Amino acid sequence: MANVLSTGAGALIAFQRALATVSHNVANVATDGYSRQRVELATRNPTDMGYGYVGNGVQVADVRRVADELATARLLDSGGELARLQQLAALASRVDGLLSDPATGLAGVWSNFFDAASGLGAAAASSAAREDLLADARALATRFNQLDGQLDAMDDEVDAGLRSAVAEVNRLSSEIARLNGEIVSNPGHVANDLLDQRDRLIAELAGHTGGRTVAQSDGALNVVTPGGQALVVGNTAARLTAVADPYRPDRLQLALEGNGAQVRLDAATLGGKIGGLLEFRGGVLDPALAELGRLATGLAATFNAQHRAGMDLNGQMGADFFALPAPSAYPHAGNAGDAGLQARVGDLAAVDGRNVLLRFDGSAWSATDPNTGAAVALSGTGTAADPLRVGGVEIVVGGTAAAGDRFLLQPTAGIAGGLGVAIADPNRIAAATPVKAQAELGNLGSGKVAGLRVDDAANPALLANVEIEFIDADRYTVDGAGPFAYTPGQPIAANGWSLTLDGAPAAGDRFGVGPAGAGSSDNGNALLLANLDDAKRLNGGTVSLNGALGGLTTSVGSSARQADQAAQAQQILHDQAQSARDAVAGVNIDEEAANMLRFQQAYQAAAQVIATADGMFQSLIQAVSR
Repeated sequence: MANVLSTGAGALIAFQRALATVSHNVANVATDGYSRQRVELATRNPTDMGYGYVGNGVQVADVRRVADELATARLLDSGGELARLQQLAALASRVDGLLSDPATGLAGVWSNFFDAASGLGAAAASSAAREDLLADARALATRFNQLDGQLDAMDDEVDAGLRSAVAEVNRLSSEIARLNGEIVSNPGHVANDLLDQRDRLIAELAGHTGGRTVAQSDGALNVVTPGGQALVVGNTAARLTAVADPYRPDRLQLALEGNGAQVRLDAATLGGKIGGLLEFRGGVLDPALAELGRLATGLAATFNAQHRAGMDLNGQMGADFFALPAPSAYPHAGNAGDAGLQARVGDLAAVDGRNVLLRFDGSAWSATDPNTGAAVALSGTGTAADPLRVGGVEIVVGGTAAAGDRFLLQPTAGIAGGLGVAIADPNRIAAATPVKAQAELGNLGSGKVAGLRVDDAANPALLANVEIEFIDADRYTVDGAGPFAYTPGQPIAANGWSLTLDGAPAAGDRFGVGPAGAGSSDNGNALLLANLDDAKRLNGGTVSLNGALGGLTTSVGSSARQADQAAQAQQILHDQAQSARDAVAGVNIDEEAANMLRFQQAYQAAAQVIATADGMFQSLIQAVSR
């Protein structure tokens, strides 16, 4: 009778705990990261009655968490990758919108500027046309400044995102380490909810850094980044910190602090949101800043060169039309010498905008790509007479460099932010060809000046008066020098200019070349300025300014589309991983309802066993009391 009561009581307790577990599952059906739990029932040890063993009912052997570690690991990986791609896609799309939107992009103001230059070509002496050109030039320069400023602001956003992520990563790492300690300190009696809590925190951490887990034999989970750096080892968490870039203190990098050492992390060693931020900076933002600066450099250098080849209304040779800052060379924070680098654009066609790392070994300079470490062609010694030449940039070294000193050269990044219009007086716009040519009235031949152009505006004798006299149809002299052979259609050149003749000059024919003078309405240089947007001055003379403008918007748009498509594809993979995990560990309401009914009935049956034992006991009491 006592055995019946004990068996019933044990069963009652077991099924009560089973019902409590089912209730716990149902209550957490909407809890993120919850893994359903299952009561494991086992028979109690039987009693040897001499004639055989008699069973003693049921007991709870364990309450197990239903989980598939492989599915959980797959979900962890896909979650970190999804967070990286979503972060990258969101930021890249903002840059794309900034550069491609008509209200904020360059295309509209760029077109207006060159249309104004064409208008000046049609009316070179018009004050209104000159004012229009200056106004549109200012608008174009302002747009370059605004775009550079917006991109710089996004760079600051990246730094702010890194600071925020660092604080969250450190919090999560500490919590995971604490949970590891609790789990390890209770072997064999770990609360399943602690395991779920740890998995959820690890998933959140992977959303910031990416990575994977490595299980220890004692039940702790170590967390490492995609690059293999340990964030959590047992009950110890490394500390992530934001440190200043050694070349640009205004920018942040990440480092891990642990065991008294600090290890700087490369962008490629991190995933998750942090990886997305760093990949955006290195793969989208920095190239966009560099290409925007290269476009500004190309515009200013090309337009200035042609503007210097013209003459303004005051009778003076043209000066620079645009003002542009020089390329930047940042010293490493650990440099021992006092050297400083002064850079300038030497060969526009060779400028590609890519950063270059310059290193001094004590006797010579070398150049490498800072991202790949590949050698970059470098010539010169760094003196004013023989500057260092790399990627179209010339560099003069001032001061004394020590062995091991390093500098980061950024040929075009940030240049667009300093673009400005160098002239304010409309009369200083050099629309005229600085020299003019005419045939003497008494010439007997049919030769006429067909074209006159300036080939070298820096020639000191450019504006000198020159007389060309033909000895006969095949020979001519220049200010008495010569004679020189003449072939019809062949240019006649002197003092930095050249001209061509139509018709056939006769013996004794003379042509005079001299300065255009003040107040000239000539439009020769204005026509050349108006067509510079199609001049192929970049990429070794193969890409025009218009082509570079289109390439900038196309490359950023392509990066944004690729990131968005990759994020969408990863979302599908992540959903599949989530479904695979939920199929094993997720709570199924229908299944739990069936279990609840089953355990309820078993509980009622166990209660009936106790009631039966009570009846037997009461019968015994009544029999004995008679």
